[in-house]
Amino acid sequence: CLESVDPDGAVSAVLAPERAVGCVVYAATELAQPGVVRHVEGTRFSIGEPDRSVSARCLALSEAMRAGGLKCPVEPDLRNDIWLKLLGNISFNPISALARATMRQMCRHGGTRQVIETMMTETLTVAAALGCESGVSIERRLAGAERVGDHRTSTLQDLERGKPLELDVLLAAVVELAEITGVPVPTLRTVHALSDLLALRSAA
Repeated sequence: CLESVDPDGAVSAVLAPERAVGCVVYAATELAQPGVVRHVEGTRFSIGEPDRSVSARCLALSEAMRAGGLKCPVEPDLRNDIWLKLLGNISFNPISALARATMRQMCRHGGTRQVIETMMTETLTVAAALGCESGVSIERRLAGAERVGDHRTSTLQDLERGKPLELDVLLAAVVELAEITGVPVPTLRTVHALSDLLALRSAA
């Protein structure tokens, strides 16, 4: 287990991988007020087994989700979906909090767009070193993010509400994987340092 994701193996000690089903959520939402969540866009919930099998329980869960009007494909290799989702989270979430910017603003500002592109490139290099790929180009990922418009990332929403920022698990996990694979990730390390200080200050 990655120390940044599961410190000292505390979670895996009580919840074994065979008891879990992975899920990658593609839905943009905002907390309008306590108890009220506003859905912006996206209804896809990709699921998959840790061992890459297409299990009966995944098929049953997929059927139940689709009956409720959601997209729920069973992916034989959910890791690629995880890296695709992470490609956006690892870049947009910390930059949005540091710059107090929406998705559209980050994509249309030349400087932040370049930083995000570099972060995505470094992330994809780590993924490739682990035998994974997102299947989507960086330009296409940025275009999709810009179409979301003035949506605020969950990290920016947390910052504005004075809630703890869950950035460390995003950035630290990939930095840890970069160390394991020997991939240089200078921009990810820089943004990690900045966002770590932001998280500490916002929690004070």
